[in-house]
Amino acid sequence: MSLMADTLTIAAVSAGLFFFLAGTVGLLRFPDTLTRLHALTKADNLGFGLIVLGLLPQSPDVASGLKLVVVWLLVQLAGASASQLIAQFASKGGPSA
Repeated sequence: MSLMADTLTIAAVSAGLFFFLAGTVGLLRFPDTLTRLHALTKADNLGFGLIVLGLLPQSPDVASGLKLVVVWLLVQLAGASASQLIAQFASKGGPSA
């Protein structure tokens, strides 16, 4: 069972890191604020979710696993709130660097 859990962990964390890298590339290559924001939020949310999914089999007990899930949910909420604020600021004519 440990080999299967380790394999799942390696696969999910590697996939999560790939999505973080893809979001970073999107942040650097896309031309305007809204497309950069879209690339970054989608890729980072999926990447962090896969990393949490990969770490769940490695958690020693249910309480630790629940803490990981709660942190993931809080990051989802914070990311959605921050992206909405940035998008509102950009749509009102804020700096578009």
